Amino acid sequence: MDGHRISRRLRVGACLSLSGRFAPFGRQAAHGLRTWALLDGEADVLIEDDASDVRKLRGLLPDVAARCDVLLGPYSTVLMRAAGDIAADSGLLVWNHGGSGDDVEVAHPGHVVSVLTPTSRYMEPFLCYLATTAGTSPELRIAHGKGTFGRQVASGADARARRLGFAQVIMGRAAAILADDLPTDWILITAGTFEEDTDTVTRAHLLARPPRITCAVAAGVRNFRHAVEHPDGTFGIAQWFQGSGQEPLLGPSERDFLDAYDRAVGEMPDYPAIQAAAAAALAAHCARNADSIDRDHLWLAATVLDTSTIYGAFKIDQITGAQVSHQTALTCWTNTELIAVKVQAVGS
Repeated sequence: MDGHRISRRLRVGACLSLSGRFAPFGRQAAHGLRTWALLDGEADVLIEDDASDVRKLRGLLPDVAARCDVLLGPYSTVLMRAAGDIAADSGLLVWNHGGSGDDVEVAHPGHVVSVLTPTSRYMEPFLCYLATTAGTSPELRIAHGKGTFGRQVASGADARARRLGFAQVIMGRAAAILADDLPTDWILITAGTFEEDTDTVTRAHLLARPPRITCAVAAGVRNFRHAVEHPDGTFGIAQWFQGSGQEPLLGPSERDFLDAYDRAVGEMPDYPAIQAAAAAALAAHCARNADSIDRDHLWLAATVLDTSTIYGAFKIDQITGAQVSHQTALTCWTNTELIAVKVQAVGS
């Protein structure tokens, strides 16, 4: 990434978790990148396994950057936090498709372009849905996991719920949320790692006074049904869900991508694949439009974009690089199937 004009075939590089803790998601992202490259026809993809390990990522990312034209970040907020630091220290620009933490998105202006809805806005569609269907009187309990991701989702949900008029809101770690004087009518939100969320939902279902409605970040992934015995009725949050109906202005159509992915992988993708493909489409567009892989030129091209991909809307804050346009999708498990839930916008 030395600032020269791009070659005829664009080289797209990424460190992804093909092994380790984040492997189920990193592998999907890798499949998504390869599917995008196949449909693009004028791009090659270079992927290295970061093994879900920050130390390995720190060694790999500069080498991948040196061998590619545009650089995509890893999957997960913790890995992307490290990738942003590396990009800033090395004068790189990295496209963030895998780390939605608010702090990650705004930490390195000019070096990180974020495709994802920030964590503090994750629960907006569910809270709007509640406000229009269940009202704001039930007690709302928000459980978060150990990490920064869960705390940021929970804090954003707490703030949004209070703005919408929910009078009874309690936030804390799952153990406290599920133990203290449970009311007869209450609603559970849980935000943490996949394992933390599925454990919290399972424990909540076994309570003498279980929540009337449950929403978990993890429930937006199809693997949720294999991790929870009775997923029916559980709401989920996803960065993308099939059938949004929005025609992309950049990159492949949803139908073309899904068909190509199914032919290559033998299954339908979840949002990690879509996120990665969207980031590649955006990065490729900026590089080709600027006819440059220089960081400053790529950053300028990204800041003026107001567009959409198969992932949905894209527009970043021109100062910080944080995503300001994309919205998460609300889903619900019904008869062991994950379906989209339409939401009416409420409040500011």
